[in-house]
Amino acid sequence: MRRWLVGGALIRHGDGLILVGNRRRDNSLEWTPPGGVIDRGEGLLAGLTREVLEETGLIVNKWSNRCYTVTVEAPEMGWQLKVEAWETDQVSGEVCIADPDGIVEEVRHSSALDARELLIASPPWVHLPVGAWLGGDTEPRYRFALRGTDRATARAERI
Repeated sequence: MRRWLVGGALIRHGDGLILVGNRRRDNSLEWTPPGGVIDRGEGLLAGLTREVLEETGLIVNKWSNRCYTVTVEAPEMGWQLKVEAWETDQVSGEVCIADPDGIVEEVRHSSALDARELLIASPPWVHLPVGAWLGGDTEPRYRFALRGTDRATARAERI
């Protein structure tokens, strides 16, 4: 079973947050908060700070708190994903995309309403907790099971 730890950055901007547009293999554009896989031996907040810098050009000066965790289990595909989402409104710098993976194509400051609309096309393990957080919900844990052998056709179920 492959396991990944991912950091997600909830960067407050007005009543909304900063989102990044990720180009996926099927050529679709998927909006998510900035973040990504934490490298082996790297602390979560150090890795998340690095991911935010790479994907947005912004420097996180201070993280305020962990908002929620998400676990996604895909037993038929042999992987498990754990996400920790952290909040900040303390960033500096100018927007500049330097994503070494070449996935991030756009950075957008989104109102809460716009963010919810953009996020709806992202997987439920992204849009459900972020949408709840934008609405002031403070549910600490989310669990999902991904059923199927191919991510494009697999069915996500909240546990």
